[in-house]
Amino acid sequence: MSATLSRGSLQPGQQKLAEKLTILNDRGIGMLTRIYNIKKQGQVWKACGDPKAKPSYLIDKNLESAVKFIVRKFPAVETRNNNQQLAQLQKEKSEILKNLALYYFTFVDVMEFKDHVCELLNTIDACQVFFDITVNFDLTKNYLDLVVTYTNLMMLLSRIEERKAIIGLYNYAHEMTHGSSDREYPRLGQMIVDYENPLKKMMEEFVPHGKSLSDALLSLQMVYPRRNLSADQWRNAQLLSLISAPSTMLNPAQSDTMPCEYLSLDTMEKWIVFGFILCHGVLNSDQSALSLWKLALQSSTCLCLFRDEVFHIHKAAEDLFINIRGYNKRVNDIKECKEQALSHAGLMHRERRKFLRSALKELATVLSDQPGLLGPKALFVFMALSFARDEIIWLLRHADNIQKKSTDDFIDKHIAELIFYMEELRAHVRKYGPVMQRYYVQYLSGFDAVVLNELVQNLSVCPEDESIIMSSFVNTMTSLSVKQVEDGDVFDFRGMRLDWFRLQAYTSVSKASLGIADHRELGKMMNTIIFHTKMVDSLVEMLFGPACSGRLCCDRSLSLCNMFLDEMAKQARNLITDICTEQCTLSDQLLPKHCAKTISQAVNKKSKKQTGKKGEPEREKPGVESMRKNRLLVTNLDKLHTALSELCFSINYVPNMVIWEHTFTPREYLTSHLEIRFTKSIVGMTMYNQATQEIAKPSELLTSVRAYMTVLQSIENYVQIDITRVFNNVLLQQTQHLDSHGEPTITSLYTNWYLETLLRQVSNGHIAYFPAMKAFVNLPTENELTFNAEEYSDISEMRSLSELLGPYGMKFLSESLMWHISSQVAELKKLVVDNVEVLTQMRTSFDKPEQMAALFKKLSSVDSVLKRMTIIGVILSFRSLAQEALRDVLSCHIPFLVSSVEDFKDHIPRETDMKVAMNVYELSSAAGLPCEIDPALVVALSSQKSENISPEEEYKIACLLMVFVAVSMPTLASNVMSQYSPAIEGHCNNIHCLAKAVNQIAAALFTIHKGSIEDRLKEFLALASSSLLKIGQETDKITTRNRESVYLLLDMIVQESPFLTMDLLESCFPYVLLRNAYHAVYKQSVSSST
Repeated sequence: MSATLSRGSLQPGQQKLAEKLTILNDRGIGMLTRIYNIKKQGQVWKACGDPKAKPSYLIDKNLESAVKFIVRKFPAVETRNNNQQLAQLQKEKSEILKNLALYYFTFVDVMEFKDHVCELLNTIDACQVFFDITVNFDLTKNYLDLVVTYTNLMMLLSRIEERKAIIGLYNYAHEMTHGSSDREYPRLGQMIVDYENPLKKMMEEFVPHGKSLSDALLSLQMVYPRRNLSADQWRNAQLLSLISAPSTMLNPAQSDTMPCEYLSLDTMEKWIVFGFILCHGVLNSDQSALSLWKLALQSSTCLCLFRDEVFHIHKAAEDLFINIRGYNKRVNDIKECKEQALSHAGLMHRERRKFLRSALKELATVLSDQPGLLGPKALFVFMALSFARDEIIWLLRHADNIQKKSTDDFIDKHIAELIFYMEELRAHVRKYGPVMQRYYVQYLSGFDAVVLNELVQNLSVCPEDESIIMSSFVNTMTSLSVKQVEDGDVFDFRGMRLDWFRLQAYTSVSKASLGIADHRELGKMMNTIIFHTKMVDSLVEMLFGPACSGRLCCDRSLSLCNMFLDEMAKQARNLITDICTEQCTLSDQLLPKHCAKTISQAVNKKSKKQTGKKGEPEREKPGVESMRKNRLLVTNLDKLHTALSELCFSINYVPNMVIWEHTFTPREYLTSHLEIRFTKSIVGMTMYNQATQEIAKPSELLTSVRAYMTVLQSIENYVQIDITRVFNNVLLQQTQHLDSHGEPTITSLYTNWYLETLLRQVSNGHIAYFPAMKAFVNLPTENELTFNAEEYSDISEMRSLSELLGPYGMKFLSESLMWHISSQVAELKKLVVDNVEVLTQMRTSFDKPEQMAALFKKLSSVDSVLKRMTIIGVILSFRSLAQEALRDVLSCHIPFLVSSVEDFKDHIPRETDMKVAMNVYELSSAAGLPCEIDPALVVALSSQKSENISPEEEYKIACLLMVFVAVSMPTLASNVMSQYSPAIEGHCNNIHCLAKAVNQIAAALFTIHKGSIEDRLKEFLALASSSLLKIGQETDKITTRNRESVYLLLDMIVQESPFLTMDLLESCFPYVLLRNAYHAVYKQSVSSST
């Protein structure tokens, strides 16, 4: 527009002020975003040196001198006399043009935006537009927004340190490529230089616009002071209270300045601070302007330019005014306001937040009970959201940019509560949106349309264009009906609102036929109508607009959101852990071991006479903690549950959060933390000490785990999470050797303990297996063991172990046991190889006593063979206990499946292929069922096959191993510990375990070598019988001291074997000898006990 264009020649309708303001404000936000991103990229590069964060040419060492030269000479262009410095630039020119174009043209866009804004501001001045926030709200608001956006953009531009380097580099590259500077460069370079100090330049620039800007700002004197009140003033006025005046509860909330009631205080402060800096002259001439200015300066110490870029008000204003003649008073005003803000603003805003917490809580509670009030009192909701949002933003901004040592006023532990009540109000509006639509559709058609029609009819002058627009308003509102809401029709009043914006522009210029300044009632009525239309078609936009706390998160990084949700989940997890600890302690009190003292006290009380001395005080029984003498008594568990319920309510409040197109699910954070903590807790509750080899009893661990699981299951009452999934993930991992993090599990800990501690002590002769008790028991020795073997190996403990480890864990335990057996078998085979010739002769000479005796003397390592076979028997006996316990547990959990597997196993035809049979045995073994051939043992021994030995040789060694064991058995009779004890149904040196070892080793070896198990066991029985019958003829008492006890081993072997029968034993060994042997050991047992 020409500067000489006369005001009289302007046609307001042709200037499209409303459209230009709308487009430029939207464009301005986009430009701010682009400039902000360029600035942030520079900061990231400085902080971490990331080349990706900044154009590489700004950090290229080869271009360093060229960049410095360009910046020093900026905006001048000198390419002729500096060939040396710019030589490298010549090589990179095409790449520089390509890579810096986006940055350069962003700055060009800023310049173009500036031109458009200046042109529009000149047009507004020329039209002498009337501004009053209470009348032409949209026009005034958009005008002030544009001024502030333009100011913020130029200030942000001046904060980009690399702006000269980027623009200069691009232009030099352009000059070298095309022979001339870019056509935009001269103006762009000059703009960059002019706006080195943007506010100072803009103060000069806005001198012609002072009248319009000051008029718009002064219209805030009816709005801003009313909004910027103390908490006490709010409290005295009973602000936002629906129940303070019950008689008017159903009356619609009315105001002459409806849109100003929920206008952001933060926005108004930006308008006032930046506006009066630009038109500072009015501060000296108008007391109202000075009052507004000072009030804004006393409320804050900094304002937001864009996102996390802030403007420190007092320092910047003081630096600007101190150099202006006659502004000493204004400088003093700024200093006084700064002191006031530093000393009182924090406290004032803290009290406001305190008031708003209670006010929003009351409002949310009333509306949840009476949602119909959302209709008449909708204004209260949006006022509450706007007030709370302003206070939250103020706190966030000032907490990050605090200028005083005392920070108490800037730390608010209850900020989450305020945000929560905002979310509650938003939830009510979303839920009862149709209720509000019905109310305001009737309001618009039944009241607003009538009142507006009367106002239009009473207008003395109404041009045709304005008349058409306002008639359309009336017709639009009159045509509304409740049926449209019931039918789910989509309402859209955006056109009507834009028409009102246009009408404001038409009627606000000085030459307008219908001047809105003379018809304020019309403006106020239309502002109210616009609010009512938004209640019908733009509820969601209103909630997610300036009054929405959700927008606060947009400028926060994903990592902050992740950290926040993670911290919430951690706190909930810690509370749950504390509750679990308490419950585990209570469950521990119910363990059988704790009742011994109570029983003892009861017995003593009955048997002893009452004495004068006071007896030992009675121990509190479990359950006492549940007895409450009064309701005021609060235990630690009560406090934990209260805190947990509050945290879980927050976690469960929203199913997910979408931030920057990323979806966060708060419940998943809790689930993840519970899984990790549950895993650590289970392993921790084993109390395994590697140094002392101590570990918790399986039954006690199971009790603790069940108590823990009960607490975790109760979490489902607080949060909608699948706790079964947590159990499955954690408990299944505990059945493996290592968990998903590579840490030891209870399976590996218990497997290691039973193998390395319990069974090792059995091998050392400190523990014996008692078949009658189905447990391992400590033997009286000089060095007492630190644990009682029976308490870890009886039926109840093994069942508890099976519950904890499950079939997978028990399979791992079995495989570990079998690995130890296979190592013993490997050693046995070596001993067989050492005695192979003697054993081969003995195998065919069992019916020649003299030759057998001579050959036996040639055998070496006889005791070692028996000891190793006994160890194998002990391990197999322990595995038998474990398998039996697993079967019992699975029979309780899955009885039908176990019975089906058992039926399947029992009905395998004898002629079935061995591979198929082994598959069935493997299935049966996994269910804890005993098998004729142990599949785990077969697998373990199969891995021992040596490449250097032929299968025939391997088979021979297996046969001779059985021979070795058979001919060595008589030597057991001379061992004093080989005496059979009827009470335990075994021998104290565990030789009764040989029965299991012989049968299972034979079955496994001859399955592997495809021999006849039955034939080999018959051969073993014949050799063993022959060898044992010989000691019946011995006269040496030491050699035969426990002869009868050893005889019984033959009976045990046959009883244990599925392949041998008593008839077969009778043919080898007279039953009368067995009967006499049983008689002798039982008689000896009775005599020794008496």
